[in-house]
Amino acid sequence: MGKKRIIRKSGGSVDQGLKSRSLARVAKKNIVNGVLYIHATYNNTKLLLADKSGNAIAWSSSGALGFAGAKKGTPFAAAKVGELVGEKAAIIGVKDVEVIIRGVGSGRESALRAFAGKGIDVLRISDDTPIPHNGPRAPKPRRI
Repeated sequence: MGKKRIIRKSGGSVDQGLKSRSLARVAKKNIVNGVLYIHATYNNTKLLLADKSGNAIAWSSSGALGFAGAKKGTPFAAAKVGELVGEKAAIIGVKDVEVIIRGVGSGRESALRAFAGKGIDVLRISDDTPIPHNGPRAPKPRRI
């Protein structure tokens, strides 16, 4: 049979192997200003750093950092994602960014605060959350 292996997962912390692996793949480019896209849903928070022409430079999400299930949508997970993308941006040499936020998740502000805490200037914040003008078709009236 052999020995039984017990795998212990910590409560809500970042998987250090996944974090170091994502930091190791950062390209050493010199881009001074960029655009940070924050996509915050109820279930996940994704950050994408792009240059001015829209080419992706660095990205991460709370699922990519090892958070699973309901923990992916928390502000704590979003803050960790913001820190990681901020470190990547500092390695690349980004000085200032414009931020575009989409979604209604709880990680909107915490991701931005953690990213700005890495010493990168935020020039502009715009909320580009899609809002339906009419929405889906209403259900037909109930007949009793």
